[in-house]
Amino acid sequence: MANFRTHITVAAAGGALLAYVGFKAQWWPPVQALVVCALTALGGILPDIDADHSRSNRLIFTLLGALALVMGAVLLQPLLSLVMLLLACVGIYIGVRYVGGVLFSRLTVHRGGWHSLLAAAMCSMTAAALSFHWLAQPARLAWSHAVAVLVGVLIHLLLDEMYSVDLAGGRLKRSFGTALKPVYLQRPLASLLMLIATVALVPWLPPWDVLRALLTQVAGLWR
Repeated sequence: MANFRTHITVAAAGGALLAYVGFKAQWWPPVQALVVCALTALGGILPDIDADHSRSNRLIFTLLGALALVMGAVLLQPLLSLVMLLLACVGIYIGVRYVGGVLFSRLTVHRGGWHSLLAAAMCSMTAAALSFHWLAQPARLAWSHAVAVLVGVLIHLLLDEMYSVDLAGGRLKRSFGTALKPVYLQRPLASLLMLIATVALVPWLPPWDVLRALLTQVAGLWR
């Protein structure tokens, strides 16, 4: 399988291309072009969140811990004194970064549910919902962020499948087909929970007609 450096390098290159095309087509300003590139790179390492002790796992849970810390500070600031707020923020970060990371590693298996098209859909829809509601971004930008994450995840899955082909030996490795799959059937309960989470995101998504208009523009640009 491809390593961390390969995943993030190729995804960042794909994100740079996507950001440049969108900028030239005037879909987003320069700052948002950087955001699109960064989200594509993040999507490029996201599936390896289920790889225990991997650089992807550590980086993602560090980012999640920082995000949880900021959200906790915003929500708890009116309720707590400065000292208690600092202690609460430290506890939130440690809880997400370390305790959450350990629990997640024990509940998941590498090349499992997170290496699937269902996970790709869930991650991109999560990006759209967070961008639209939490960051108050316009629907067009929220969908653009979702597309960036989706492209990054798909790049990761395609790279894993490409590395499963032994061109020199003319054979397929045992890992072939374990990355780019619709859903992970070996753990049906985990896949069912992921499907439920994906469906639950639907009411929180930006308007679908904005996505259709964006995809129509992309198709026109391709032609």
